[in-house]
Amino acid sequence: MPFSSSFAQDLSLSLSLSLRPRNMASHLWALPLALLLMVSATMGAAPRKPVAVPFGRNYMPTWAFEHIKYFNGGSEIQLHLDKYSGTGFQSKGSYLFGHFSMQMKLVPGDSAGTVTAFYLSSQNSEHDEIDFEFLGNRTGQPYILQTNVFTGGKGDREQRIYLWFDPTKQYHSYSVLWNLYQIVFLVDDVPIRVFKNCKDLGVNFPFNQPMKLYSSLWNADDWATRGGLEKTDWSKAPFIASYKGFHIDGCEASVEAKFCATQGKRWWDQKEFQDLDAFQYRRLKWVRQKFTIYNYCTDRKRYPTLPPECKRDRDI
Repeated sequence: MPFSSSFAQDLSLSLSLSLRPRNMASHLWALPLALLLMVSATMGAAPRKPVAVPFGRNYMPTWAFEHIKYFNGGSEIQLHLDKYSGTGFQSKGSYLFGHFSMQMKLVPGDSAGTVTAFYLSSQNSEHDEIDFEFLGNRTGQPYILQTNVFTGGKGDREQRIYLWFDPTKQYHSYSVLWNLYQIVFLVDDVPIRVFKNCKDLGVNFPFNQPMKLYSSLWNADDWATRGGLEKTDWSKAPFIASYKGFHIDGCEASVEAKFCATQGKRWWDQKEFQDLDAFQYRRLKWVRQKFTIYNYCTDRKRYPTLPPECKRDRDI
């Protein structure tokens, strides 16, 4: 879900000043990442490898069906955006906790004004939501990955990072591990964000509302790129995002279900996945130090008082 346009405009100047060409970021940080990967001999609590399945196994189109193209028997799809419509799809089932992964190749070239989203969301007014949103940019400037967590209808927990690779050149994996203890956002198995269960601190946590998975490609040039200053160039249409993998390993439940019937019995629900291990926290720190360009936890203008979850999430 997008944040407010006023917030986007407040950020636009600082983001434009901090933009760097994506190929430069790739060269500068590829070596440090390689070295970091060799620091530890074990991964500890690394998620299991996703299992690739055809699109139709777990998902179905939701709107503008003609803007979804299928390849290789449905093992790969493309979403097309033009001046008439974007498009999207959703999971067939609803899930209460699990591990969800998608391999994506984002819109190449001049993608300013476009948003490619992959997220989980419940279906009521006080909804829970876990968001990946990829904000397009002018040619030569890096994509911005925005994450957000809604609990009980409240969001406003945006974090933004640059990626350490060009996400338009080849497929990369974007995953969510969600259990009763934490939500972990991962990019190619690198943790980029953790949202811990802080109900004891008075912070809502998604635990009793099953969520469907959604993905869409749409025009959001009123806010997506530099706070809406950069508009979609329709002469570059169609804009195309590619998908494969379609991995879902979750506790499937009816929309009315309040708990997972297999609680404590799935691999993603075991003790080693109640927190990151030391190696994963080092990787998260690397992302924080090198690629984070906005974190609501450090925004004293919006939050004069530090949100209580930020310290436990190691966001400060």
